[in-house]
Amino acid sequence: MRNIMRKSFIFMGVFVILFGWIIRDNVFAYTPVELYDNVWRLINTKFVDQTNNAQNWNKWRHKYDNYIRTNEDAYVAINTMVASLNDPYTKFMDPKEFAEETSSIKGSLKGIGIQIGVKDGKLMVIAPIEDTPAERAGLKADDEILEIDGVSTKGITVDKAADKIRGKEGTQVTLLIKRKDMEPKKYTITRAEIEVKSISLKTPLETKIPDDISYIRLSSFISRNAAAEFRTILSDGQYKKGYIIDLRSNPGGLLSNAIYISDMFLDGGTIVSTVDRDGYKETSRANRGVVTTKPVVVLINKGSASASEIFSGAMKDNHRAVIVGEQSFGKGLVQEINKLPYEAGINITIQKYLTPNGTDINKKGITPDIVVELSEDDIKNKKDVQLLKAIEVINQMTNGQSVAVQ
Repeated sequence: MRNIMRKSFIFMGVFVILFGWIIRDNVFAYTPVELYDNVWRLINTKFVDQTNNAQNWNKWRHKYDNYIRTNEDAYVAINTMVASLNDPYTKFMDPKEFAEETSSIKGSLKGIGIQIGVKDGKLMVIAPIEDTPAERAGLKADDEILEIDGVSTKGITVDKAADKIRGKEGTQVTLLIKRKDMEPKKYTITRAEIEVKSISLKTPLETKIPDDISYIRLSSFISRNAAAEFRTILSDGQYKKGYIIDLRSNPGGLLSNAIYISDMFLDGGTIVSTVDRDGYKETSRANRGVVTTKPVVVLINKGSASASEIFSGAMKDNHRAVIVGEQSFGKGLVQEINKLPYEAGINITIQKYLTPNGTDINKKGITPDIVVELSEDDIKNKKDVQLLKAIEVINQMTNGQSVAVQ
């Protein structure tokens, strides 16, 4: 675990998606051509797929040497090169985009408050951020974004989509949304400054939690203070009989937060393993000693991604919690943030991660122990059947009853 902890800036996301990152400074180049070559070298040595999407990577190294004259030329050439990897999570960021991403890590965003990702070639909503224009407009996890301001999203990259959705506070963006078993619908949403909150004790759909159960809603793992805040709330609930940890629509954040929080519950054992391009496996293990031994139920849904899946997988495989809800998103890749010259940056997928049982959940997700679907009618009637099931399970666990898992 100590080896993993030294990588204090590993994330499970990007600005919009929030996956796994490690921050590196690579300010070696000075000319636009050298900037391009710097990116080529980083991908050549770090990208998780040694075949670089089954292509000869050398063909790109000097492809644009005679055409790159300005930084903007280099940016276009880099984006073209990176697109050939066919990895939505490896992306170049110009200075403006890199600054916005840095702001998201610090907890301040400008936009509509939505995490997006590409899944099976489709631009999807991973989750709306709590109490943001996107959530208030009614966007939900697993919505497909067909158009942005009337322009089709077919073939669009995550960063290009994010750039179109972001904008000045007070301006509007119109999204054409396709929801399962429903006709496409347009949503016009006003952009705002978004405060990314990590922890809330407020329940969705106004569901009342019994006084003897501690409920913690972790909406993201982004904030560098999230683990410390979580530990305080966890300690405050020691006099209650059990905990419900709500990770629904939590798109991820700092990997270190997922590890620290898992360690609060696990008395030894594996939390997560990462595997790099050379097959080198690094395992993070929990320390001896826990903050609490009380029963735990973890809630997940289609919007629970990456760091959420690491925590859920660690709790499930170590038989420390009962997982309730829906299949999670399925994001099992780690990105490294590399700071480049001229205040630009690039995220490179450098590792995949495995749950303690050695399961690769990428494009698969975590399967709940108890599957409970939340329907449109449930939401309309403000009946949180998933949370109600979690309460039932906590009561069964504390009353000595067996819990039927699927």
